[in-house]
Amino acid sequence: MALYTPAYKPNGNEVAVIVTSKGTIRVQLAGADAPIHVGNFVELAQKGFYNDLKFHRYVPGFVIQGGDPHTRELDSEQVKAAAENPLGGLGTGGPGYCIKEEYTTNPHNSHEDGALAMARSQMPDSAGSQFYLCLGAQHFLDPNYTVFGQTIEGLEVIDQLRVGDVIESVTIEGAQE
Repeated sequence: MALYTPAYKPNGNEVAVIVTSKGTIRVQLAGADAPIHVGNFVELAQKGFYNDLKFHRYVPGFVIQGGDPHTRELDSEQVKAAAENPLGGLGTGGPGYCIKEEYTTNPHNSHEDGALAMARSQMPDSAGSQFYLCLGAQHFLDPNYTVFGQTIEGLEVIDQLRVGDVIESVTIEGAQE
């Protein structure tokens, strides 16, 4: 799959506002550290890509993951059922392209509590739309996954999220149109 380079160039002031069925999370995006990931996330958010997707992976004390478009047409109970089935197909969807990894170039690539990072397959340049939020520090992930934001409000919301919870919307404050 060809690598996509976002047209959006981060200005450093972008804050992702992730409205979920459990509450709102605000994440300061790290455009200077991970410009491809931030540009991609901003573009997807501005297109409404994340609206009405569900979180499809929860590992207590590790991560909550969302951003798979395969969850869009499923209700919360269907996502829960599919998440329990390894052949359920969740965790495989994306925007139809991949982006280049930035964990090797990001000088602040640190999986702190509330860090926002991109999920990917075994291939380094395979991230697209799926993201995760860290439930506590996960520094063993630092050398292999790109962190592109840090939660500034809503850690208590992240702690309540589970499989099937809805990403109602993702908007970007401070982004250029």
